[in-house]
This record gives sequence, structure tokens and C-alpha cells, in this order.
Amino acid sequence: MSTSPAPDALLGPADVRELADVLGVRPTKQRGQNFVIDANTVRRIVRTAQVRPDDVVVEVGPGLGSLTLALLEVADRVTAVEIDDVLAAALPATVAARMPERADRFALVHSDAMHVRELPGPAPTALVANLPYNVAVPVLLHMLDTFPTIERTLVMVQAEVADRLAAAPGSKVYGVPSVKANWYAEVKRAGAIGRNVFWPAPNVDSGLVSLVRRAEPVATTASKAEVFAVVDAAFAQRRKTLRAALAGWAGSAPAAEAALVAAGVSPQARGEALTVEEFARIAEHKASAPAEDKTAAPAEDKTAAPAEDKTAAPAEHKETGHQ
Repeated sequence: MSTSPAPDALLGPADVRELADVLGVRPTKQRGQNFVIDANTVRRIVRTAQVRPDDVVVEVGPGLGSLTLALLEVADRVTAVEIDDVLAAALPATVAARMPERADRFALVHSDAMHVRELPGPAPTALVANLPYNVAVPVLLHMLDTFPTIERTLVMVQAEVADRLAAAPGSKVYGVPSVKANWYAEVKRAGAIGRNVFWPAPNVDSGLVSLVRRAEPVATTASKAEVFAVVDAAFAQRRKTLRAALAGWAGSAPAAEAALVAAGVSPQARGEALTVEEFARIAEHKASAPAEDKTAAPAEDKTAAPAEDKTAAPAEHKETGHQ
């Protein structure tokens, strides 16, 4: 007996609409829900992700299961993380009905992905997901940080966010997501996805982003938190020179200049010109702990993250996200 999935195991347009109707599901902008209705697209995503037969794949936001089923065709195991009550309850039954020979290779975690700290079964080796665009960057960074065994990642996000994640220093869209993603992985654009493969069709284009975890972490004596604090401060006031932008982080503009010079970075440079390695060098040279320094860093952090988020959130608009 063959254990290969049936040719019609994947969900097509009629299947998606019928399943949504049976469940009483209407895609909501609040959760960035747009469902993929094209089997060729999800198979293309799996191919582009280079999913192998020995992979343990984690998927975030599986929705009705279009991509889940395509992953199960190839991967050893798939664990899906779904926040929606109705969708989470229905997905195991969909897998069992359409791909019964693979049902024991599937696990469902009913949770907000941002709160997931562990997964059932073997450690994940790959992350493949059509991420809800309103939370795409924080979810991606959280998963990469929480599960260091994830070697390869392929995510579908809004095209503008894909550009930002994969941007190189010097690019106009290079910013906090670019630097932080590069802390974990080599990042590149991996293709575009048309609007007509979703139901309902979104008002934005989509893009694929490939992230391959660094073989060696960024060489630095600074912690990730220390490096990210510099990144947040630099881009909170991205039009300013680093001497000015990092004044709050360092305790004063002269202290920022001293750290920059020690790191071999021009105080007149701006954040968008720096690599993650340069940000790490700056973090290493922060002057040790005058009293004002301890109060300055948290204050800068609180303003830094929203400042970058406000530029990112409209671009990561709540258009698409679930399969």
C-alpha cells in the first residue's frame, strides 16, 4: 500500500470556501486572515523552502490548512501554531480527512505564537509560514530566538515587509527588522506571490523571504539585548547622526561619540549605513555605568521600539496572513 498523499489532498478554491462555510469562518482583518486557495502556490512555497523528508517543520498561522497539507506531503513532521479557536479546533480533522496516512505526523498548538516557548515532539528544523502581516516581524524574530534548532526559514509576508527584512545597509528601507533578522540569519528575497491566490484577495502584494541561520553567531562580547538596544536607539531617530541618536543610550552625546570612535564607526554616520557587526562593536564600547546611564537606556528603549514599529506597522497592514 502506498503512503503517498492522494493527488487531490490539497485544498483548492472550492474546498477552502466550502470548509470556511461549514465552520462559519469569515476572514477577519483583525487577525490578518486571507486564505491561500491555490495548490500550486503552496507546493511552490514548500519547494522554495527546500523542505526535506527529515525536516520537522513549524508553521505559524495555518488557517484552514492549505500550506499545512503541502508541508505534510514532504516533511517528516509538521507542528502548526494557531491562535484562532475555530481554526485550531478544525485543523486536525481536516488533516485526518484529507491526509489520513500522515495524520500521526501532525501536531497542533493552540496558542498565540508570541507566547510559544516550547513545541511538542522533536525540535523544529525549519519554519515555513504565511505570517499574519500585522505581527509578521515580531513573530519571526520570536521564533528564531526561541527555537535555535530552526536552520531554514521561509515566510510569506507583505512585499514591503519582505523588502525591509532583506534590505542591505545603505538601502532606504534598511532598518530595525533588517538588522535584527540578520543577527540570526542570512536573509534574502525568495520570490513574489500574486494577489489572486488568496481568498479574499488582499490589497497588497506578497513576498517570500528566505532566512538561513548563521553557521556562526555574530562575533561579539555584547549580548543580544545590548546589541538590539543600540539598534533601537539608532533607528528611533534615524535622520540624526549616530552621535546624536545614541546620546540617550550612551548617557550623553560625547559618550556616544567615544563609543562610536572606539568601535571604528564615524560619529557622523547614520544607522542605515551600519551592519549588524558594527552595531555589535558599538555595544561593546558603551562606557561603564555612570548613574545617569542606567536611567537613560530604558528610557531610550521605550521610545525606540514604537518609533520603528510605527513605520513598520502600516506597511505590515492587516491584509493577509493565514493559509
